Amino acid sequence: MAEHHDGPVELGAPMDYREHEKTYNLFVNGAKYGTLFCVALLIAMAAGFFTSAGFFSSLLLLIILNVAGYFLLR
Repeated sequence: MAEHHDGPVELGAPMDYREHEKTYNLFVNGAKYGTLFCVALLIAMAAGFFTSAGFFSSLLLLIILNVAGYFLLR
């Protein structure tokens, strides 16, 4: 962290592109599957609150939507 580089920092340290790619892929997958979970949760909550489905049917719907979305987004 406290390394001394001659010249600008942008030019002093070598870039670890493999680590950049891993971080980028982790971020994209987290955003993708996080969005999937939020949308599935909203659909399941709407089914539970605004219909006569009930809690367990909504929970089952949430699980089914997440599993289906996971296989569709791979």
